Amino acid sequence: MQKNLFRHSVRWTLAAVYLGAMISNTTAGGFTRGCAARDMQVLMLIEERESANAISAQKSTDAMLDMMHARNVCYEGYVVDALAIYDNIIQSITTGPVTFGRRP
Repeated sequence: MQKNLFRHSVRWTLAAVYLGAMISNTTAGGFTRGCAARDMQVLMLIEERESANAISAQKSTDAMLDMMHARNVCYEGYVVDALAIYDNIIQSITTGPVTFGRRP
């Protein structure tokens, strides 16, 4: 009886460890590098526009809400759609083309 109990407990432990590893891998890979990089770029652009008083408080709030939406879309695995949302955010808060890392 103790032998069977030991076998079952080992099987349940291995199953729990395996399931935990699968869940942590899925969560860690949910937000891709592309989304993370674009998210950081858009966030820095919003902060830059705010500090220059080149964006209204309402546009800033809308942009942040859209960023949350893009993050959720990316977490769901729709990276291309999320990147398109990030591009729309950039267009909504700028008047011309934006080159990241360079000042006009």
